[in-house]
This record gives sequence, structure tokens and C-alpha cells, in this order.
Amino acid sequence: MAGTVAGTAGTGGGIDLVLIGANGGPEKAFAGSAQAGQGAGELARALPGVCFDAGSQGCRVTVVPPEADANTMLTALRAAARQEGRWLVVGLLGQLVADPRGRRLALVTAGSTTENAYMRGLAWDWVVSTMVHGTQEGVLLLVDLVARPDTWALLDGRGGDQGVAELLTHSRVPLWGRIGPHPAGRRGRSSILPGGEGSFSWALGRVLDRGVPAAPPAIGPAEFQPAVAAELAWGELASGIEARLLVPPSGGRLLLRNRAAVRGALAGLSVSEELLAVLWRESTTTDPGSD
Repeated sequence: MAGTVAGTAGTGGGIDLVLIGANGGPEKAFAGSAQAGQGAGELARALPGVCFDAGSQGCRVTVVPPEADANTMLTALRAAARQEGRWLVVGLLGQLVADPRGRRLALVTAGSTTENAYMRGLAWDWVVSTMVHGTQEGVLLLVDLVARPDTWALLDGRGGDQGVAELLTHSRVPLWGRIGPHPAGRRGRSSILPGGEGSFSWALGRVLDRGVPAAPPAIGPAEFQPAVAAELAWGELASGIEARLLVPPSGGRLLLRNRAAVRGALAGLSVSEELLAVLWRESTTTDPGSD
């Protein structure tokens, strides 16, 4: 069962955060998902405290166990989509697989084999459809994913058929994250695993903790993206493997707290004044809205 790890948002406000880090199990072909659960935990730690609409007290967080099956994952997502709130933010972490005809994508789930991974997995179109038909005012899909060469070729458009690649461009579900190849068995090159060092979830957690210097106190995902991309760049250079970065559109209404701006505002205060400022901020019952 999915576990709720943060507080409950008030009716009509707040953010619902659903994190699905799927571990495909011991099958060697799906080793790219081995640290996906770790990445989901990192996002569950880093995101609620910077959700400017509500803060930690107004962010419902559901982390689906990494060994869960597709039905459990979809049930958790649908339950969150029925909540009344301002935003539904979903994180998908793990390894993608395409069906034999190269038409649909799925997130590999535990116990899969190379023969049944697509049928057992969490279908991408199920996730997108659930988000589109949710009750929240807006949605954002975070992705930290890898794919083996056959699926990666379809996502990268090199197969000549854009059927799968077009799934990544749904007009009502903006994406933010990284999808990279998982070239198992290639000497001298190691894939960056979702949830591991150098991954999108790892980089996003670091940037949210540090903030973006010289930026306003509340900024959107697009304003965080350059700093996240800079964190990811060293891993790409070290591995020699180029991934696909998915950049969220600018001008959205979802704003995240920029901790660098808060630290800058407090830098000139005395110790006692700084302590009072922190206490005031922590005791404030409502945060500035995103409008």
C-alpha cells in the first residue's frame, strides 16, 4: 500500500504530491531501476518544504513502495487526483519499456521479465489520463527515468516513428526531468541511475536545498531548471552518455520557495533578529499564493 508521509492540506488548497519510484526487481535487464525508490524518497524530503502555496503542512505526500505493482501505483495516483487542491505533482522514477509494436510506454514494476514487462508495468497513458482528469487546478509530471537501447531509440526519435516520442508532449501535462539511456554492458560507460548520484531527483534535491542566488523568493520550475541542468552536466560528461532533459514551460502558476533569497534577506540581521525571523516564518499559518 502507498504511504502518506506528510500533512493534510485544507480543502480547496494545497498540493498533492505522488511519488512513484518503481524497482523492477532482480532481472538484470531492469537494473536501471535499482535506485528509483531512493530517488522518490529524496523528492519526498525536498519538495514539501518549498511548496510556496502551502508549505509542509499543506502538502499531501504519497510515496508508493518501490516493490508495488501497477494497480497499487495507479490506485494511489487516482486517489490523489480526486482530492480538491491547487496542484497535482507526480514523480515517476525508474525504467521505461515500450510495447513490442513501439506504440506505448510503461514504467517497469517489480517481478517483471523481459517478456511481460510492458503488460505488468504502469502504462504512461494511464498516468497522463489520470492527471488530465484530476480535480486540481494544475499538474506537473516530474520524471527521472532510463530506457534500454531499443526503447531509447524510440524516445529519441531515431526509429523514424514518433508514436512513442509524442507521448512526452501532452499539452496539458507539462514535464520536468531527465530521461536517459541505460546502455547495459557497454564497457567504459555507466548509466546514471534514477535516484542515484547525478540523477534528476538527486540534482533537484540539491538545488531546492540551496536555492538560486539572485532570484526572487518564489520562482517556478523553469527558473530552477538552469541550476538543475548545471548539476546534471558533470554526470553527463563523466559517463559520456547524453540524456534528454525535459524543461518545464515558463510562466506557470506553480511557485517554489527559493531558499537562497531567504538566506540573503536574513544575512544582515543580528543573531537574535535572525532567530525571530525564523520563528515568525515557521509560525505563519499561510504562505503567499502563486497567483
